[in-house]
Amino acid sequence: MTTTRKLQALIATLALGASALASAQSNSLLNVSYDVAREFYKDYNQAFIAHYKRTKGVEVKVDQAHGGSSAQARAVNDGLAADVVTFNTTTDVQFLADNGVVAKDWAKKFPNDASPTSSTMLFLVRHGNPKNIRDWNDLIRPDVKVIVVNPKTGGNGRYAYLGAWGSVREKGGTDAQAADFVAKLYKNVPVLAKGGRDATATFLQRGIGDVLITFESEVVSVEREFGKGKVDAVYPSTSITAENPVAVVERTVAKKGTAELAKAYLDYLYSDEAQEIAARHAIRPRSEAVLKRHADQFKPIQQFTVAKYFGSLTEAQKVHFNDGGQFDKLYGK
Repeated sequence: MTTTRKLQALIATLALGASALASAQSNSLLNVSYDVAREFYKDYNQAFIAHYKRTKGVEVKVDQAHGGSSAQARAVNDGLAADVVTFNTTTDVQFLADNGVVAKDWAKKFPNDASPTSSTMLFLVRHGNPKNIRDWNDLIRPDVKVIVVNPKTGGNGRYAYLGAWGSVREKGGTDAQAADFVAKLYKNVPVLAKGGRDATATFLQRGIGDVLITFESEVVSVEREFGKGKVDAVYPSTSITAENPVAVVERTVAKKGTAELAKAYLDYLYSDEAQEIAARHAIRPRSEAVLKRHADQFKPIQQFTVAKYFGSLTEAQKVHFNDGGQFDKLYGK
C-alpha cells in the first residue's frame, strides 16, 4: 500500500470513529437533578428509553446526577455537561438562564411554566410520633430538634424555610412575627444538611432530630430504602406549593447535537405514563386525571404559593437567601 493510500485509509478510519463518537453522543443524555428525585428518574428513564425506542426506533442512553439543587445548578454553570436540568426551584433554573446556559424564556418552553410536577413540604417523625408533632408551631418547642436542608444549598431547604414563614402569614401573622417564628425554629436545628438525601441520612442513619421537614415524595424513598414503619408522615395544617421546573441546557445540546432528544425527554414528562410514575413516587402529577386516580395517596392539604407572600422565588432569593439576607440575619440569632 502506498503512503498516500495509507494516509487515506487512516483518515477514513478516523472519520468513521469520529462519526461513531458523534452518533453515540447525540444518542445519550445527562439529566442533572436534585437529591430527592433520584428514584423517580431511575424509573422514568427506563420508561422514556423504551418509549423512544418504540416510537423512533433509536436506542438512547440516559445518565443522571443528583445533589442539592442549587449546588447542581452551580456545577452546570461551571461546565458540567448536562443536556437537561430537572430541579426543585425555579431560581436554580433562572440562575442558569441569567448566565446564558439555558434559554431566557425557559419557563415558556413547556406547559405549566415548565414544571411537569409539583410537591409540598411535610414532616417526617419517628414511628408513633413520640413527640406528638402535629403542626408548624410544634417545631419551636424546646423539646423538639428539627432536621432541615440549608436553604442556601438546596431547594428543599428553601421551601422548608418559606413554608415555615408562610405558615405564620396564613394565620394572619405579620412578616415580623414570621421572622421571629423562623428564628426560633432554626434555634432547634442541630445541623444543617447539604441536600434532601443528606437530611434523610442525618435523621434516619445518624438518628439525629425528632422531625425532618422535607418533600412529600421523600416518604416513599424512606420506605424503600429503610423499610416501612421507620417514620410517620405528618401533614401540617398548611404548607407551600413546590414546583419542579425543567429546562434544556442549550449550551450543551448545541455542542452535542442533542437538542431534539433533550426536548423529547422533557416533553415525555407530561405523558400519562410519566405522570403515573411520578404519582407512584409521591410526586404530585400535573394531570388532573392522574391526580384524581391517586386521591387516596395525595392527602388534601391547604397550600399557598410562593407568589402569595414572596412575589416569586427570585425575589425570595434576593430577600431571604442571598448573602446578608434574612436567613443570615435569623440563623443563630
